[in-house]
Amino acid sequence: MFYNFGSYSFVIVGLAIFCLVHSYRRGTLNRWIFWIILFPIGGCLYYIYSEILSNRNSFTPRTINPVKMNSAPVNIKKLEDELRFTDTFANKVKLADAYLATGQTDKAIDLYKLSLTGAFAENEHVIAQLIVAYYEQQRYEEVIPLAKKIYKLHQFPRSKAHLYYALSLENLGKTDLAENEFKAMKGRYSYFEQRYQYGLFLMRQGREEDAWNLFTEMLNEEAHLGAVERKSSRIWFTKTKEEIRKISPVQKTV
Repeated sequence: MFYNFGSYSFVIVGLAIFCLVHSYRRGTLNRWIFWIILFPIGGCLYYIYSEILSNRNSFTPRTINPVKMNSAPVNIKKLEDELRFTDTFANKVKLADAYLATGQTDKAIDLYKLSLTGAFAENEHVIAQLIVAYYEQQRYEEVIPLAKKIYKLHQFPRSKAHLYYALSLENLGKTDLAENEFKAMKGRYSYFEQRYQYGLFLMRQGREEDAWNLFTEMLNEEAHLGAVERKSSRIWFTKTKEEIRKISPVQKTV
């Protein structure tokens, strides 16, 4: 129910329609429709803040909450029951994320593909997760067209999907293109996983001096990071130190 807001009514109705369509595409309409229709101004503003502005740096809608590999044990059966009871986009993706996190990649791919229909056919999170799943199955040819669909999104450069796109290009023998992607992920005081993987790429290409320089640059930055950043990237510094020990003594004097 919309109230009479005079000359602003068309603007408010348009804003409400935008929010309803956006919510529908995200699979969250049941949650928001009441607030947007009953309280068109406050509901729309709160929706935009909660579901658009707060999520602008993530591929994943807040309602999906993908399961991570290092998280607590996943109750797959509960998620399967939820999907049987309520067959929604969000429930499909939650279960697919859980399948992927627990190594059931075939099931994850099937469910992701089923969810890419209608208004969700170009969903960024699902496409990014499919890239991860295909890479894990060494289906590199299938990674490439998916990556191109989300390549221009501002979230893509820092994503796992971008890294797997670069690695897929390498596995397909397109080393020049792969290196261009690794270089796009090479920023100071950041991208530590990506730069570590770039170093491994350089070593696989026989470019140990370049790898040594990259690894050394990363380790020199470690001391200048804040405590939180250093902790979150500790695994990549540890792995970098392990790899740099493998490089020949000749390179260490460069």
